Amino acid sequence: MKIAIIGAGNLGLAIAKGLVVHNSATTLYLTKRDTASISTWADYPNVTVTSDNIEAVQNSDILIFAVQPRHFGEILNKIKNHLHENHILISTITGYKISQIAQEVGNDRFIIRAMPNTAISVSKSMTCICSNEVGKKRIQIAEAIFNKLGTSLSIPEEQMQAATVICASGIAFWMRLIRATTQGAIQLGFDAKEAQELAMQTCLGAASLVITSGNHPEQEIDRVTTPKGCTIEGLNEMEHQGLSSSLIKGIVTSYNKINSIGN
Repeated sequence: MKIAIIGAGNLGLAIAKGLVVHNSATTLYLTKRDTASISTWADYPNVTVTSDNIEAVQNSDILIFAVQPRHFGEILNKIKNHLHENHILISTITGYKISQIAQEVGNDRFIIRAMPNTAISVSKSMTCICSNEVGKKRIQIAEAIFNKLGTSLSIPEEQMQAATVICASGIAFWMRLIRATTQGAIQLGFDAKEAQELAMQTCLGAASLVITSGNHPEQEIDRVTTPKGCTIEGLNEMEHQGLSSSLIKGIVTSYNKINSIGN
């Protein structure tokens, strides 16, 4: 696959890292206005670094856009006359609807929206995908790309804003929970490095248990809570302090914010 990532910022480079590690592209173009900060990427085989989006488009079949929303329309306008009939356009841009993309390049293009998260750099992204009607013919290609970089799920476009909060912003939410657990472990006597290791690996274990077993989280909670035990005592105190409520409120607040940006 000949792939171009238009906008090699944090997310673009995370995608690039996953593609390079898995050798998923026959050629990979990375574009950025100022290429100095990504120049070392040109050391990888078959990777080209350039500030010329048109060059990248002309030499690629799959275009992954990871630019700031305010620049996207202008970029589409500049490249649209260089698109061929087989180009697949994959947008990772928050709040930018398929209809807006089609307005610039035409609804007869293969247009796909994907919302990965930064865990894509370690092939653990949860990526949600949707497309226009024509794009459905190529959505399996997008799924193949993102399944090599984690897990993908095809959803209706109207759920993409919510998916952005749960999956993309969600990385930050889980990081904060890991940090809080680390701080608690330090207070209980572990040094900072040990505390973080305990928090990280326990978080990974919890997710792995649910994924592997297919159980509801409450079933796994029941396995480690005993009558009058320390686990239920701690859980109840967290709930008294609003753990679940705070998480849900934070998720809904992020969702309302992303909708206001889209509007």
